[in-house]
Amino acid sequence: MAPNELRADRPLVGERATAPAQPDVAPPGKPPRPPRRPRRKGGGGRGAGRWVVRLASLGLILVLGAAAVGGIGAYGVYREAVADLPEHAWLADYQPPQMSRIYAADSRLMSELAMERRVFVPVGAIPPRLQAAFVAAEDQNFWTHHGVDFLAIGRAALMNVEGLFTGRRALGASTITQQVAKNMLVGNDRTIMRKVREAILAFRLESAMPKDRILEIYLNEIFLGQQAYGVASAAMNYFNKGLDELTLGEMAFLGALPKAPNNYNPNRFPEAARARRNWVLDRMAEDGAITQAEADAAKQEPIVARGRARPDLLATGQYFTEEVRRELVARFGQDQTTMGGLVVRTSMEPDLQTATEQALRDGLMAYDRRRGGWRGPVASISTAATEWMPALEGVTRPAGAPAEWQLAVVLGVESSEAKLAWLEHPDGRAQAQPRQGTLPFSAVQGWARPAARDGRPGAAPRRMQDVLSPGDVVLVEPRAGAPAQGRSAARPPQLALRQIPQVEGAVVALDPATGRVLSMAGGFSFEKSWFNRATQALRQPGSSFKPFVYLPALELGIPPNQKLLDGPIEIQTPQGIWKPGNYEGNYNGWVTMRTALQKSLNLVTVRLAQEVGIDRVAETAARFHVIPNMPHVLSMALGAGETTVMRMAAAYASFVNGGKEVMPTLIDTVQDRFGNVVWRADSRRCDACSSGPNAEPPHLTDERKQIADPIAAYQMVSLLQGAVQYGTGTRAGAGLDRPVAGKTGTTNDYMDNWFVGFTPDIVVAVWVGFDDPRSLGRNETGGTNAAPIFHDVVASALKDSPPVPFRAPPGVALVRTQLDNGQTILEPFRPGTENAARPPIGTGEMVTDTPAGADSGLGGLY
Repeated sequence: MAPNELRADRPLVGERATAPAQPDVAPPGKPPRPPRRPRRKGGGGRGAGRWVVRLASLGLILVLGAAAVGGIGAYGVYREAVADLPEHAWLADYQPPQMSRIYAADSRLMSELAMERRVFVPVGAIPPRLQAAFVAAEDQNFWTHHGVDFLAIGRAALMNVEGLFTGRRALGASTITQQVAKNMLVGNDRTIMRKVREAILAFRLESAMPKDRILEIYLNEIFLGQQAYGVASAAMNYFNKGLDELTLGEMAFLGALPKAPNNYNPNRFPEAARARRNWVLDRMAEDGAITQAEADAAKQEPIVARGRARPDLLATGQYFTEEVRRELVARFGQDQTTMGGLVVRTSMEPDLQTATEQALRDGLMAYDRRRGGWRGPVASISTAATEWMPALEGVTRPAGAPAEWQLAVVLGVESSEAKLAWLEHPDGRAQAQPRQGTLPFSAVQGWARPAARDGRPGAAPRRMQDVLSPGDVVLVEPRAGAPAQGRSAARPPQLALRQIPQVEGAVVALDPATGRVLSMAGGFSFEKSWFNRATQALRQPGSSFKPFVYLPALELGIPPNQKLLDGPIEIQTPQGIWKPGNYEGNYNGWVTMRTALQKSLNLVTVRLAQEVGIDRVAETAARFHVIPNMPHVLSMALGAGETTVMRMAAAYASFVNGGKEVMPTLIDTVQDRFGNVVWRADSRRCDACSSGPNAEPPHLTDERKQIADPIAAYQMVSLLQGAVQYGTGTRAGAGLDRPVAGKTGTTNDYMDNWFVGFTPDIVVAVWVGFDDPRSLGRNETGGTNAAPIFHDVVASALKDSPPVPFRAPPGVALVRTQLDNGQTILEPFRPGTENAARPPIGTGEMVTDTPAGADSGLGGLY
């Protein structure tokens, strides 16, 4: 064949020789090759695919970029959220704020101090079904999630999207752990950042403490309405029950409250409360905490909100309680006092406290009737049959009126009596019930004289129309023993006309052996005025200060039968010549020290102060804590300084206590929430108190300061006992049938009335006067107004105890002596002074007072 011959099986000239075509047969052991796809004509397919790939790549890049940006943003949010995230580890040992409680000496509850009314209960003491009620209502997955319930979040998100078209309120998905984080750590502001911080802290809380601890914090912290924080306080506020007394329905109701306590108040919204409670019961059955049959039975229970009723809460002693609160704040601070769960045991004797307040009220009302007169009605209203009830309900009750007093309207007036009506709410019902009674003219004839502008009452009324008119609204009190409304009585109950006195007073009763304050009244009514006149009012003590002039004389060895001159005296002061005088304006010549104190002779007291030195008198007043920085002027000897009722009571207690320093205390012990004693008033050392039962009996060592000579203190007790038996304080001890000692006090112009006295078992100080110092009226003395109040308090305090004598100290010499009035007593002497002849004390010469001077109008009268 020619070289250039064209053959079908040969390549063209110039083409590169190729290997012979191989058949599409796979070698042995290898799979056959797939046939090649025929190439499509045109270039459109290749271009479209290329664009698809490019777009997909671009989309992937955008997604990755967005993810990166989102991740960076999320990391930034996380970093911002955790930058100042509060420390959460302390919650492991957290103790919720608890109310502090104040108890009387007999363990009756006086008051609860709280910013949040809470009683902490460990989770182990909370009934499991009550725990289940809160879990079912607030966080069904509480025991399984790790702080945040993502399933609940998704469900809430879907429901909230649906709610956008229906107007339904948005739902939350916070777990119990998140609520603890919100309440305890991050606050309640409605921001996204707060929710992020809350979620982060929820995870951390779950990793830091067990579920039981988280639930314990939640159940003791949650606000459940009506000032109740925590389940224990809510159980008391709504049902007056302890947690172990709650029924299943009541537990479910409490579990329904966290969502909106005010919206489920059973008194205001009973149907909403019942529906929400039933919903909680269904959720508890769904969780398996109870059976469906138990849930159905519990749904039939009515929700009966009984409210907090504390029959053991004392209704008296508000001044005492407030004084204790102030002392706690001063000692422990405001936060610890109101949120520290303190248990405070006080020295207040409830029965004596009630008697003290009543004695003071009776004394002030007796003065007001005698000197104040009738100041008219509280208001005037229409007496039409259909108008007087709503009109009377609209009259504001005067502040300070005792609970037993009623606000009544005069319906009719006759010459011999008046017909009055008032409103009562029996059994606490909201619907007022009218009551009627009569006021006889004989009950007002003796005192209801119209008060004149100068404070003196006018002429006595001659008929009831001179006192009352129809429509007058007045305060009345049903008389004791009068027939009660509703009983089969021929006449309606008789009433007594009342008015709140303008005069005020204060009483302190304490134990002289320990200084424990047994009762205290700081005024007519705590509701009328919180100002405690027993501890906060500085008033002139008048002649009740004189024992602190006579005591340094006794300490110097001057005997009680020392002759002293009662005659005129003139004292030169920078303000001029001061001429003090006796109350009765007379002179008694030479008298003994005992007689001078019994009759409260001012001139003798001034001379005795000059004899012992006013500096020594001021030092005595300071060591007895009566007047710490008394001016060194002779008028101070007559009580021209200022002191308090509490100080006077404690100072007189040192006399009967053998000259030992007495510091008054209202609080016996203070315990923290764990029962540890953190403060105790009794500072006496107890030897062998921690010994076993076979050891020697414990012995209390009294380490109190000796501020007076024991013999001089006993001599003062004897002198003051004579002041009650034969002197100005006879009304204080009348009918008590026991040894009583004390001293009256009346300042210039009768502005202050005092009586401070004691028995071996109790010291009582009484003050009567006006808050804005003004005269009580001529001849209104401490023996007239203060001594009867003292008498009533002591009679109540010692009514069940036998009389005991005052205890004489070792070494005192008791010598039978005849007094100036002819009576014979055993006079106490310091050994060696029984028969010692001393020259009489006192001259008629002019005395120059210290350069500090004295106000001539100051000083005691009687």
